[in-house]
Amino acid sequence: MSAQTHTRPKRRIHWGRIVIWTVLFLMALFFLMPIYVMVANGLKDAPNVSLSTMWYPPTQVTMQNGFVGAWARLSPNMVNSLIMVIPATILSSLIGAINGYLFAKWKFRGSDVIFTLLLFGFFIPYQSILLPLVRFLQIIGAYGQIWGLVLVHVIYGIPITTLIFRNYFAGVPTELLDAARVDGAGLITTFTRVMLPLSIPAFVVVGIFQFTNIWNDFLFGITVVPNPSAQPVTIALNNLSGTFSVDWNVVMAGAVIAALPTAIIYIFLGRFFIRGILAGSVKG
Repeated sequence: MSAQTHTRPKRRIHWGRIVIWTVLFLMALFFLMPIYVMVANGLKDAPNVSLSTMWYPPTQVTMQNGFVGAWARLSPNMVNSLIMVIPATILSSLIGAINGYLFAKWKFRGSDVIFTLLLFGFFIPYQSILLPLVRFLQIIGAYGQIWGLVLVHVIYGIPITTLIFRNYFAGVPTELLDAARVDGAGLITTFTRVMLPLSIPAFVVVGIFQFTNIWNDFLFGITVVPNPSAQPVTIALNNLSGTFSVDWNVVMAGAVIAALPTAIIYIFLGRFFIRGILAGSVKG
């Protein structure tokens, strides 16, 4: 018998996949270029930062680079931002969860109208309410205080948090609530024992969304808290630019430092953010 020779099949080149990965790589490179410029120039000292050399990596990293100066000037305001954003995110998320639970599972007369009116908060420009907002905060003694800024962000976060939780809770089977009622659970017990444990993905989505929006806010920070020592980091970052000269290494390093908390949140919780959005969209 003659020996049969077997030839390996040639591997097909998936040109479509290569094109997709090439495009994705170029897009990622395009979006990462500003980060490279900020980090590279933040590591330089002030005389070595210029428009013609901004693409060059630092030749020598010294203790006089922009990150040292930026951290010294921004660290107190970073603390202010953390004091503001953490309670505002938690409170707005809890209020949104309660509202979403009521609007999704405990229908009452006029609930749809109230929900629609609540969503109008999306469409009210912040600039149109600054004067009455400041006046109201002055009356209650919250103007110029961090807790006044927390109150503002909690109130303005209620529409989006309510919408996300309502859409998520709408996908929870009603049979779970019926079983809880049969076991004697009331409104509050059903919410705390049944709905809250199921709403972790929604809390992740709302938490990331609120944390990012509140941390990056500029308008309310400069309006509600005029005292520079009590202002959040976004205002302090703007103040890094001097009147007559600008230390660009400090400004670029400050931008990186101010963006780190939100970047860290997305790096560690980004996958849960996508899962939560998909869960709410599919179930709702």
